[in-house]
Amino acid sequence: MTAATFRPLRFGVTRVQLREGEDAVRYMQADQDLQPFPERLSDRLAHWAALKPEQTFMARRVLQADGSRGDWQHLSYGHAWQRARAIAQGLIDRGLTADRPVAILSENSLEHALMALGCMIVGVPYTPVSPPYSLVSVDYDKLKHVLKTVTPGLLFAQDSRYAKAILASASEDMQIVMAEGDVPGRSCLSFESLCATPVTDAVDQARAATGPQTIVKFLFTSGSTKLPKAVINTHRMWCANQQQMTQSMPVLAEQDLVLVDWLPWNHTFGGNHNFGMVVFHGGTLYIDDGKPTPALMHETLRNLREISPTVYFNVPTGFEAIANAMKTDAALRKTLLARVRMFFYAGAALAQPIWDSLYESQEREIGQRIVMGTGLGMTESSPFGIFVTNPHVKAGDLGLPTPGLELKLVPIDGKTEVRYRGPNITPGYWRAAQETAEAFDEEGFFKTGDAVLWIDPANPHLGLKFDGRIAEDFKLATGTFVSVGPLRAKIIAAGAPYVQDVVITGLNMKELGALVFPAPAVRSLSRLPAETPLADVLVSPPVLAKFQDIVNTLAASATGSANRIARLCLLSEPPTLDKGEVTDKGSINQRAVLHHRAALVDALHQDTLTPIIKPQH
Repeated sequence: MTAATFRPLRFGVTRVQLREGEDAVRYMQADQDLQPFPERLSDRLAHWAALKPEQTFMARRVLQADGSRGDWQHLSYGHAWQRARAIAQGLIDRGLTADRPVAILSENSLEHALMALGCMIVGVPYTPVSPPYSLVSVDYDKLKHVLKTVTPGLLFAQDSRYAKAILASASEDMQIVMAEGDVPGRSCLSFESLCATPVTDAVDQARAATGPQTIVKFLFTSGSTKLPKAVINTHRMWCANQQQMTQSMPVLAEQDLVLVDWLPWNHTFGGNHNFGMVVFHGGTLYIDDGKPTPALMHETLRNLREISPTVYFNVPTGFEAIANAMKTDAALRKTLLARVRMFFYAGAALAQPIWDSLYESQEREIGQRIVMGTGLGMTESSPFGIFVTNPHVKAGDLGLPTPGLELKLVPIDGKTEVRYRGPNITPGYWRAAQETAEAFDEEGFFKTGDAVLWIDPANPHLGLKFDGRIAEDFKLATGTFVSVGPLRAKIIAAGAPYVQDVVITGLNMKELGALVFPAPAVRSLSRLPAETPLADVLVSPPVLAKFQDIVNTLAASATGSANRIARLCLLSEPPTLDKGEVTDKGSINQRAVLHHRAALVDALHQDTLTPIIKPQH
């Protein structure tokens, strides 16, 4: 197929300035300045509430008695501003402060959004807590850790599903606010009662006292083998980063912004990047109660058949499901592609066959391709940091730094770590002075732990590409250094569409191994009934034969022990959130998997597992 042209998309940063430092260190920044930005994100909300009070700010489908989602319930900018101010008054009345903030136990919801906005207006920080800490966890250890770290004075919960977690974790002095239901044995205030609080001049006075350094919220890192850290997020960070995004991605300001989004607000991708984008630009966010899982993807597809986004964000597993559905779903192709100007993925590697399938559906429907944007960022950078420079994106490409963010490229053990300094970088971790000090170098650059390479060493204006995580890399017993990131991406690409994710093993071993989390497509490959247990699917002859081919292909292209997979096993037990093996976005935490499955790793390398797939010579 001849490559089609791309639907027009302008890239804001295409050139950089470089300077040399000592010891082969290099510094890199965009060739344009960061333009002025608001002091507080609440100023943008007030602006849109005054300018277009009737426009939909957010919408969510109403939960029906049978558990399904019905029609959309809309929340306008004007109504959001009024209710958020009433909530703000309620927070003032209860004496809440940065030392006694608000904790939010809820998925994305209209009530969750209003609580966040109420906090934002009067300078009371809030902490959106990962829902699985309450709804999936059995020991509530991470929830208890979050509450112990931030010591909230008020806890908001969406409904009584959170009651058990609250009883196990919340202290008696925490005020409980419930959108629906109650907590047995605890006094609770209804969310509607909080929204009915009469507003006084104290709200405007409290808002006037907030400024760029005011803490808006604490976002917790996902944690690997250690407990999550509370990343301080200020107004300056958030507003600067939204302006940076606008200059790197001009599309955000070129038309009325519409998002259809499931990404969780307790994570920086959904909660800062996307939620903040809507407030900053006066856009509309349709809350998607779907998720890229077999049980919930149908809801995402339903929403995308009805609502046409102008830009669309997801993780690779979500784009894989959408790519597969678009092959046969004409309504999905028509609505999703009607006005979307850019797709954007983050969180893991996007396999080339998925990319190709998306392009094929786009060309068939609109005769053009949609640019797949990506980049690099993290919770500590608000999160946006680096973005691609042209439409011809390849897996692993990152691009150039956003305006106002300076990169420091530091050689470390044969790799190059990228470090950040700019107005979007966190001042540190809440109540964790030692961890904060360790996170920054002597020049005040945040040490990301991400490794990068030049896309083209002869042309720095093409930017950077991903080279894995410094902490994931290791040495074999022979002393050979293993670069995990590129190898992992290579396996995912070779195994598409049957590989969901991979963890590389072999620390202090003679050979490399791979733990493979299989993708749902292995079920169709096995040709077994749909109800067959996954463990039986993975030992079926068609699946074993396919993975034998994959291992053989990888071995044939290997150049030595540092990139030759000598043994591979398929995992029927999915990664678990309680152990930190998977983040809220669905990406795999390599270190946590290796830590918690150490016995499995040993068995793989001692040949005591069945089956182990090895290259055939």
